[in-house]
Amino acid sequence: MATAVAFIVGLVFGFGLIVAGMANPAKILGFLDLAGTWDPSLALVMAAAVGIGGVAFAIARRRSTSLLGLPMQLPSNRIIDRRLVGGSVLFGIGWGLSGFCPGPAIVALGAGHAKAAVFVLSMVLGMAGFEFLERQPSLSSSAADA
Repeated sequence: MATAVAFIVGLVFGFGLIVAGMANPAKILGFLDLAGTWDPSLALVMAAAVGIGGVAFAIARRRSTSLLGLPMQLPSNRIIDRRLVGGSVLFGIGWGLSGFCPGPAIVALGAGHAKAAVFVLSMVLGMAGFEFLERQPSLSSSAADA
């Protein structure tokens, strides 16, 4: 049951990304071009997403199980460290260079966009590289100290 619900929610999310223009790199790059011909339309999409997410997290914090009866798993780490800032910077650079973030890139990949295939492949390689580095004893212990 949980898998079917996740699939349906994923389809609705992907459809929403298409409708909002988030799977169109030109629209994203227009939003990020503050000094040029700025397209503010995605600011409304982001504001709505942050608002809905804030309400959802507030409700979720009061629950111990999900609506499907599964254990509620919310992030507990509230520390801003080098890893978080570095990851955010890398995310922003990738977003600005490609016009994609992970969710919309997967939607665009499903629609057959070659640029999305390059982004998703790069994203997967980056995740694999991170996992490899995390498994190195000398690196993961020094990263945890940061």
